[in-house]
Amino acid sequence: MVHLGALDYTAILAYFLVTALIGAKVARGRTTSEDLFLAGRTLGPLAVGFSLFAANVSSDTLIGLPGAAYRTGISAANYEWMAGVVLIFAAIYVLPVLMRARVTTMPELMERRFDSRLRMYLSGVTLFLSIVLDTAGSLYAGALVITTFIPGLNLWETTLVVAAFTGLYTAAGGLRAVVYTDVMQALVLLLGSAVLAWNVFGHFDHSWARVVAAVHPDKLSLIRPLDDPGVPWLGLLTGLPIVGFYYWTMNQYVVQRILGARDIRAAGRASVIAASLKLLPLFLMTLPGAMASVLLPGLKHPDQVFPAMVERFIPAGLTGLILAGLVAALMSTCSATLNSAATLVTMDFIQPRRPRLTPSQLARIGRLVTIGITVLAALWAPMIRHFQGLWAYLQQVFAFVASPLVATFLLGLWSRRLGPAAALRGLASGHVLSGMLFIGYAGGWIPIHFTIIAGIVFAATGMATWIWMQVLGTRDRPDPDDTRMAVIARRGLERVPADVLWASGGVLAAIAALLVMFR
Repeated sequence: MVHLGALDYTAILAYFLVTALIGAKVARGRTTSEDLFLAGRTLGPLAVGFSLFAANVSSDTLIGLPGAAYRTGISAANYEWMAGVVLIFAAIYVLPVLMRARVTTMPELMERRFDSRLRMYLSGVTLFLSIVLDTAGSLYAGALVITTFIPGLNLWETTLVVAAFTGLYTAAGGLRAVVYTDVMQALVLLLGSAVLAWNVFGHFDHSWARVVAAVHPDKLSLIRPLDDPGVPWLGLLTGLPIVGFYYWTMNQYVVQRILGARDIRAAGRASVIAASLKLLPLFLMTLPGAMASVLLPGLKHPDQVFPAMVERFIPAGLTGLILAGLVAALMSTCSATLNSAATLVTMDFIQPRRPRLTPSQLARIGRLVTIGITVLAALWAPMIRHFQGLWAYLQQVFAFVASPLVATFLLGLWSRRLGPAAALRGLASGHVLSGMLFIGYAGGWIPIHFTIIAGIVFAATGMATWIWMQVLGTRDRPDPDDTRMAVIARRGLERVPADVLWASGGVLAAIAALLVMFR
């Protein structure tokens, strides 16, 4: 059992006070919808970059990554470095499209390329994933560990309290409050994770040779065979880039930060900063989980690894720092997903039906929607304990749902021939296939890793879309104005600042070095 002392409670209280003050301060005078949802498009690269990292590395990551490494090895970190590759790709080919379009949501961009049906489709799917995966997953993971640290607390009650606090400051301050608190939260998260990782490594006398000698070699390898239960090499090449592309370029709560950047240079630099930070979880979260398989054998569930490491390896007085890092990660993702979900409901569903609403009226509606979505996510979060592990819950659902969306978006980004009817029918066909495969996978009838299935669904969606293009022919020609984004995407390199390209090359070189070290 973890025991908290006076210093621990002081650190936790101080964190909550600072977060509340930031939310209150940035809320003053911010009354328009653009202020609430995009921070007035004034954010700099450092704030956006750290915010992207903090929003992604949440409490579900703190629980999921060590747990996955404990069970199958560090191959779970492939999701992390692959994010760096996707962010670099996005900086070159996707950000020029987003920044020139000056949209508020990604579904709005889909409407400009296709029609309103695609906008509603993407918005609805994104909203669903935001509530049941991102927000609920973070609330569940945070409440799980908090109830471990403070015995006597109930999972339901803890979830509701944390959700209420996060929902209120997000509704008050909007994206500006989210991003500014993210910078502080990212620093606390990194510091807390570094303390835990260093202490775990200390049980091997800070000797990598001792780690290699003690931990099974399969658990210290990123490139795994085809039958690996973690991330097989074929899934690494097919499924992970697809899931990563959706998460970092189509997921509203991530993209919304980039849309709040002041210009293309700031957005590009922010992507490179986030890509660099995504290399750290391998060392701060995944490797400690693999080491814990030797130090803490026999744990019943992988989600118990992080609380067990804190209980065993963190001295009195520092537990509050770790818990503050956990709360920081939890609130960072929750605030981001809540703000983005409110943006989707307000701008994609309410504004098109009530176009005469003023920006201040939209902002008020957005705040009310934020509170409503908070309640829905908090009610669903405790249900996640009935699934087999948080990490599997998150990644599997993303793989099945996101693959058709990515195929349609990429085709629309680069093909000027794709019309709205073919895109919609191809996307729907992909999701029908994905649903059938998910039933077979969940029932144990399809013995293929879900990352490989993601690649299959992606390819099948592309093929179905091409078939629909041939069937519909000239009846489904897109408006020439709607295909301009394809031209911008093809000329992406011409619009990316030189310093962003050079920094991107450095990040890719670092990723290549990691793959050689942990091949």
